[in-house]
Amino acid sequence: MLTTLLLLLQAATAQTPALTPAATPTASATKWPARDAQFTIRNFRFRSGETLPELRLNYTTLGSPHRNARGEIDNAVMILHGTGGTGRQFLSPQFADELYGPGQPLDITRYWIILPDGIGHGKSSKPSDGLHMRFPRYDYDDMVDGQYLLLRDGLNIRRMRLIMGTSMGCMHSLVWGETRPDFARALMPLACEPVEIAGLNRMWRKLAMDGITADPAWAGGEYRTPPTQGLRTAASLLFVAGAAPLYFQAQYPKRSSAEAFAEERVTAAIAATDANDLLYQIDASRSYDPWPRLEAITAPTMWINSADDFINPRDLDYPVRAVARMRDARFRLIPETADTRGHGTHTAARFWKQDLVDLLQRTDQR
Repeated sequence: MLTTLLLLLQAATAQTPALTPAATPTASATKWPARDAQFTIRNFRFRSGETLPELRLNYTTLGSPHRNARGEIDNAVMILHGTGGTGRQFLSPQFADELYGPGQPLDITRYWIILPDGIGHGKSSKPSDGLHMRFPRYDYDDMVDGQYLLLRDGLNIRRMRLIMGTSMGCMHSLVWGETRPDFARALMPLACEPVEIAGLNRMWRKLAMDGITADPAWAGGEYRTPPTQGLRTAASLLFVAGAAPLYFQAQYPKRSSAEAFAEERVTAAIAATDANDLLYQIDASRSYDPWPRLEAITAPTMWINSADDFINPRDLDYPVRAVARMRDARFRLIPETADTRGHGTHTAARFWKQDLVDLLQRTDQR
């Protein structure tokens, strides 16, 4: 829902239509020749020990696979979304129009772009399909395992040109680097920290989840009507977590316009969200902790955070300390301005496009 809310915020501030619950791109993004497909994993076993007879993973692609002289796909790029998002969010103009066109960094005539919906998100298997709170309690390791099986068994890829991700997808990128260090030629994590979700980051997440489960209408996940008050609590916390102080001050300098905008966005987010799905999406971060094994990340990495990100505060020095322990990693903090978008800066590609160009150039020689 955080990604959905951020996209709703960006859509409104860019004077484009708000996104649907499935994060369908705005009308100007439909120019991209995207194709959806699904891959089914039989008897997927989660880290919790639970299994699903069939785990459905939806994914969107642009471009076509290229095979080298050995017949191996060598141009695949996977982009991973944040909490509550879908792969199709990366068709929105602030992302796609900066990256996918002729001569742009991820020109789809050169690269095969793969945009999966993570477990519990979009058109992939999720609690709201019918199991509700009986759905397996997945975590980030499960989500990365599913992505790996999609790439290896579903798409016959043995090595990725690039794995990049935003927010939750940023954390997934680090998990990828630790668990399968040779699978990607390059990594680009955007907007995350390399430590377990604790401190204020876990506190606001827990308060958002508690807001839902404390709503009597939630009924243990078997609600007949949405637990609106609980969703309002969660959406309000997520709104603040994803906000951009300088940008919002410049855009909404009057009390009336600020209040109207916040209420409009939270109301839209409530309508776009299933409570059980959101609970699972937020709680999936509970076991994330790459800090002890950072030395395992050997792929060249370009890591970007932004200074006005509430979720990943600029005063935390973890990224700088982390890259010193990684073989070939660089970190840049985007300065805060009246134009940056807080946590959502990760989806506005103009702020970090050159960093992507540099990463691709320095890994072209390998």
